[in-house]
Amino acid sequence: MKHKLIAAIAGAALASLAACGPAATGGLGPAPSSSPSQQQSPQRTPPTRSPSPPTASAVTLQAWFTRGGKLFQSQRTVPATRSVGKAAVNAVLLGPNTAEASAGLVSGVPAGTSLLGLNIASGVATVDLSSSFGAPAGRSAVSLRLAQVVYTLTQFSSVRSLHWRINGKDVTSIAGVPVTGPQTQAAYAGDLPPVIVASPVIGATVTSPVVVSGTADVFEAVVSIEILNASGKEIARTFTMASCGTGCRGTYSTSLAFSVPVTQKGTVEVFERSAKDGSPIHVQMIPVTLAP
Repeated sequence: MKHKLIAAIAGAALASLAACGPAATGGLGPAPSSSPSQQQSPQRTPPTRSPSPPTASAVTLQAWFTRGGKLFQSQRTVPATRSVGKAAVNAVLLGPNTAEASAGLVSGVPAGTSLLGLNIASGVATVDLSSSFGAPAGRSAVSLRLAQVVYTLTQFSSVRSLHWRINGKDVTSIAGVPVTGPQTQAAYAGDLPPVIVASPVIGATVTSPVVVSGTADVFEAVVSIEILNASGKEIARTFTMASCGTGCRGTYSTSLAFSVPVTQKGTVEVFERSAKDGSPIHVQMIPVTLAP
């Protein structure tokens, strides 16, 4: 009788534990996300006088040059820094690299120009350049010079427009070109070509499939793409649609598969087909290395 009473008490205790929750051997579920936006009560870090060092070892930035009298977007990878705006402008001041120069890229920024200061506040970047930046040139050449810096700095979300200084002094014109109006991308939209290729960049080594992306203002938003091998033979082609076209600039991105037996030089061509006869127009040729 005593043993039956003990067994009854033990059974009741186990039933009570089961009613309170899952057994200790049950799964714990997924680990909590490290992203603060996914946590119920994210911890608040007390402010510090100086931010901690960046964790990345390098950062990739846009650097804008020119080709054929129009703007051309390129990239630079630089050591990680909080002064990304200065790093981007200084990359432009250094000019195209060897591969870019071989592909026809130039800079409208006069040689010897240096960045004296850069301050960003309330969406406006005040950029102070040395007197070389104001060297005389034709109006279109000066416009491209200004556009290179405008597009390079407005790649950052913290910059919407620019204010110019030369040798520490505010200016209303540079080399005879007025700069009193809003110095935004829209002010220099006329310096853009119909097709811009953001990726791949000149000199890149690409494997199949290669991602081709950029912006375009082309007929019916149709962007055509071809890959040529070292002999200039077409080995792949496709087309994609920009997000806007025929009078407005849209973004495009697609991947294109190709095959080569050995690593070799090649070219990615991005262009618009003529509405009149279908021939390639506004062609952007991007020399690359094709790898199997």
